Amino acid sequence: MEGLLAFITAVCGKIQVVSDLFWDFPTNLKWYSGIPVLGNFSLAIILLIGSGIYFSIRLRFIQIRKFRHGIEVLRNSKAKTGISPLASFFLSTAMRVGPGNILGVTGAVSVGGPGALLWMWISAFFGMATAFVESTLSQIFKEEKNGEYIGGMAFYGRRLLKNSAAVGVVLSLMYIIYAILCFPAQGFNTVSAMGQICSIVSGTELATTHLVYWIGFAVVIIATVAVSFGGTKKISKVTDVLVPIMAVVYVATVLVLILINFSRIPWFFYAVFTEAFKPEAVFGGVFGVSLMQGVKRGLMSNEAGQGTITMPAAASDAAHPCDQGCVQAIGVFLDTIVICTLTGFVVIMGRVWLTDEADAWFELGKLPKFLASVAELTPGTAFNSLVTLLVSLCFGLFAFTCLLGFMSFSEICANRISQSAVFINIIRIIDIAVICFGMLTSIVGMDLGALWDLSDFANILIAYCNIPLLYIGFKYVKKAQEHFEKNDGTPFTSSVIGTKADVWDKKSGRK
Repeated sequence: MEGLLAFITAVCGKIQVVSDLFWDFPTNLKWYSGIPVLGNFSLAIILLIGSGIYFSIRLRFIQIRKFRHGIEVLRNSKAKTGISPLASFFLSTAMRVGPGNILGVTGAVSVGGPGALLWMWISAFFGMATAFVESTLSQIFKEEKNGEYIGGMAFYGRRLLKNSAAVGVVLSLMYIIYAILCFPAQGFNTVSAMGQICSIVSGTELATTHLVYWIGFAVVIIATVAVSFGGTKKISKVTDVLVPIMAVVYVATVLVLILINFSRIPWFFYAVFTEAFKPEAVFGGVFGVSLMQGVKRGLMSNEAGQGTITMPAAASDAAHPCDQGCVQAIGVFLDTIVICTLTGFVVIMGRVWLTDEADAWFELGKLPKFLASVAELTPGTAFNSLVTLLVSLCFGLFAFTCLLGFMSFSEICANRISQSAVFINIIRIIDIAVICFGMLTSIVGMDLGALWDLSDFANILIAYCNIPLLYIGFKYVKKAQEHFEKNDGTPFTSSVIGTKADVWDKKSGRK
């Protein structure tokens, strides 16, 4: 077993080298890194934040102007076909709000310093515009099948690139690979959270090989398979329940922590804004480290520009393509500006990295780092056990809802490649096997770090595939946005954008 784990760690290490190349290029070239200011910005950062800035300007900062409209769409949500905008929002939030909201932020702060949170905010603000573009595109080119709407990156990618079936297959395959690379970490997180909860309740630290972990393993697999194979509507029924619970519990728990540590709030903002440009030497001491960590972990959390949230966006029975674009922009806001900020409050206000225990804190894994910060904010109180329990519960739900989304949308992509039952079942078996692998690594005591490397690579790989498509399709988004803001009562149809949008022609009564 030790030999197998060593092999897996070595393979993940090789993947991390490639991932770093994608994330760091060309800052890893001496001549480029020597350029003042520009040398701190990798191609990935320029592409991600730069695209968000471009779309924000071209759409006249629609993420601000139509924020209230997005809320109104959620409030008046209903559906005749597929799922409602609100159900789509919950489904996308189930995938977007994951363990990265805790682990990612904690990792970003522990590597890049408190200033990483500022760059996370900036990338999220502009990422809201990117989310608007990709979600509107997914709505424009969605398709209807068996009483549900399906669409997303593979669908609009095919339409934008000369309706090439090969493009649709490649992009569908890319999503499946993305999900496979993310499954291990989510499986690990789900079963380890269940073990953590049982340890808190029992009052004893349970070994990872304890029966509880094996029971958790079985429960997660059965629940994931039972729900995810039921289609988008079935998954949305589950996420409609779980997402509000996990979001409200997490937000309420952290808000209580903030209130009882109210006096530390000014220092929190001071640390974030000063460390963003001049981080402490302990965090790398260079501006680029803080910047990279903020953008990298922000992307892992809110997924703006990756194209991974476009499938739940397409499933919505929206009144206008831009309605869902506004809704998905709110999703990025909720994920990063709200939930990630709350995590940042705990880690930064805990100030463990400034205490005598700093060396021990830096050696801890990401979740223990976060829990150690919680303990610092609730010293010597019974409340600490309750907070730890609630955080662990949310952490497990975050991971589980991510698994549901990945499984479901992997199957949609598999159907896009081939309708063969054999092929679909092969993808299902691979997905389940990889999830099992992730959970087993927790049970045998493998460190999560290597699995996190896989997710890093998956995130940037799929972003490089999706963002060029957004530029190609932006002309259709712009026409849709102009029609949307004109609001003259005319229905959205193919004539508005100058290309076929069959679902919208059908909705307007035109064939």
